[in-house]
Amino acid sequence: MSNSLWFISASIFKQALYPHPKAVSTRIVAGMWWFFTLIMISSYTANLAAFLTVERMESPIESAEDLAKQTKIKYGSLFGGSTWTFFSTSHVPTYQRMFSFMESQNPSVYTKSNAEGVKRVQKGDGQYAFMMESSTIEYITERMCDLTQVGGPLDSKSYGIALPPGSPFTNAISEAILSLQESGTLQQLRRRWWKEKKGGGRCQSDESQGSSKANALGVHNVGGVFVVLLAGMGLASVVAVCEFVWKSRKLATEEHGSVWTEMSKEFKSALSCDTAAPPPKGKPVRTSTPEEDKAASFHSTNIYDSTYTASQYSTFTCKDPIS
Repeated sequence: MSNSLWFISASIFKQALYPHPKAVSTRIVAGMWWFFTLIMISSYTANLAAFLTVERMESPIESAEDLAKQTKIKYGSLFGGSTWTFFSTSHVPTYQRMFSFMESQNPSVYTKSNAEGVKRVQKGDGQYAFMMESSTIEYITERMCDLTQVGGPLDSKSYGIALPPGSPFTNAISEAILSLQESGTLQQLRRRWWKEKKGGGRCQSDESQGSSKANALGVHNVGGVFVVLLAGMGLASVVAVCEFVWKSRKLATEEHGSVWTEMSKEFKSALSCDTAAPPPKGKPVRTSTPEEDKAASFHSTNIYDSTYTASQYSTFTCKDPIS
């Protein structure tokens, strides 16, 4: 238990460690953990590299402010149209700066029609942006999937129906338009003619099939490695139980004891966090104090002297039988 954290840390950093696991079950756990870690790190690294690559490939332009802050990507509009008029009469500093840039590039950034601007964007390879009414942009981007709308509307204005002053149809038409708007009929008509009819809605299916951004890793992407890890843990648990029973039976046979008693001892030893290793069997280790060492030395000297005296006595006895 106390070596588990250090064993995992040393394995990740490829450092030598001691003690090495010797049991088959422990080696199975270690091998499955290494395999799991390798796959997870590899998947994260690959996904991170793809994410960073996609981030570099994406256009840095997300709004009109981004266009105004740079000069690499040129932008323009229909010359003399409502969009051109909006920029020329705007008092917003950002739009004034954009109009000044377009005027400095005149006439290269202006077009004679919206269709010409759309073709120029398609041929510009991301180096030209064309500005026009949002309703027209939404209609075109629903049918031309190589075009996209950047940012939201720069200005919000509604369409109107012009009638002569004092016309008797003014109130009737106004009430009819309000009724259509409140009942949702206008939204249904917009969805039908913008997103359904005349090829509308073609690009929505393309966007749902794939996105330009790197998706985050989900369980379905790395679920297999978790299954392998759990299967390895299950196999290691079965092997550990078999080893535990086999070792307990072996100890019970050697010590002529009960199998359940040995299993209880081994189980308590496995759960113990004490790292002190017991001495090997048959070789008891005992430490002695300096006083005990001195006494042991004196005792051995006395034994030697007694033996020597007895030897001399026996020799004299042999020489003098009368004694």
